[in-house]
Amino acid sequence: MTFLLLAAPLFLGFELWQLVMSERYVGIKQIARQGDPRKLGLAELTAFGWTSALFLYWAWMLALLGSPFTRIHGLVLLIVSVIGFSVRRGCGLSWLLVVLTLEGAVRIGLLVSLLGQAWRHL
Repeated sequence: MTFLLLAAPLFLGFELWQLVMSERYVGIKQIARQGDPRKLGLAELTAFGWTSALFLYWAWMLALLGSPFTRIHGLVLLIVSVIGFSVRRGCGLSWLLVVLTLEGAVRIGLLVSLLGQAWRHL
């Protein structure tokens, strides 16, 4: 369980980074230009790094289900991620940034809650 809690700040930083990158690539300027960045390809190294981080994040969320202390956080993180992914796949470009921001805000809130609970538990 200690490793799971030690990884939480890393994934909190990853979530914040994803919010900044989503604003950069799917921001108001992109929406005004009608440019859909989902149709552009990422550089191979960037795609590998981002995909690897996402796989680690999902594995970590699944590992959270194994401990009663972190089970609810892991379950809600997984639910929010699945719902967010489903909504993002079906929404237009004008709603993409809204969905990304809401999804990220909920996950950041859950990670902060998990860290706060771990702090109180110590």
